[in-house]
Amino acid sequence: MNDKSKMSQIDKELVESIKTIIFTARKSVSLKVNHELVMTYWRIGREIMYTENRNNIDNQTSRQIILNLSKLLTMELGRGFSRSNLFNMRKFYMEYTDVQSLTGQLSWTHICELLIIEDKSKRSFYEKETINSNWSIREMKRQIESSLYERLLLSQGAKNKEKVLDLAKKGQEILNAEDI
Repeated sequence: MNDKSKMSQIDKELVESIKTIIFTARKSVSLKVNHELVMTYWRIGREIMYTENRNNIDNQTSRQIILNLSKLLTMELGRGFSRSNLFNMRKFYMEYTDVQSLTGQLSWTHICELLIIEDKSKRSFYEKETINSNWSIREMKRQIESSLYERLLLSQGAKNKEKVLDLAKKGQEILNAEDI
């Protein structure tokens, strides 16, 4: 191998090595940003709920406060504080007391889609399956729209219903190689 081709091979290997470092760092930053974003939104939901509880605010007044809050925060901080997003933050705090289990695993978009589901077992099922199967938001929506949860409940009778409800509580447990 001559010096020129040796240098070319070294260059290629170095470029690949540096690309790996950069892609790993970008993924790490993305996960940290997502974690902080989800935690921030949960804390905002907590602040809204604390204010409502401390001041004994009814639902109608709460709606008005969130509408005003949306306008004020959007004027001062920019995008991200639409009334629907603030309502989602409030609901997120109410529905997920153990927010640590979601941060770093689901994006805010995933969480907002899950919050639409009122049935807690059904929501838990899709949450666990999204985490375990690493579903994109598009794939999760497709599974919800195709009624995967209901189809699994209907298939194979009562015994399967117990399995599906167990999946909703715990997620898929990998105990041995065959489970993978």
